[in-house]
Amino acid sequence: MKIEVKVVPKSSREELVEKDGVLKAYVKAAPEKGKANKALIALIAKEYKVRKSDVRVIAGQKGRNKIVEISER
Repeated sequence: MKIEVKVVPKSSREELVEKDGVLKAYVKAAPEKGKANKALIALIAKEYKVRKSDVRVIAGQKGRNKIVEISER
């Protein structure tokens, strides 16, 4: 499954929110050295009840708008 996510780094909270058809991920991590991407993966894995290794960012590694793939086993 692929989902589009807009990431908000350096937030005061960690949560996924769907607003106006857009999934927003608020993460506390800063957007440096992949920290925000790792926090996003952990957040999505927790929300969708899958392992972190089943989640990967396939587009937008360096931007706020990302496409994330969740492997279905």
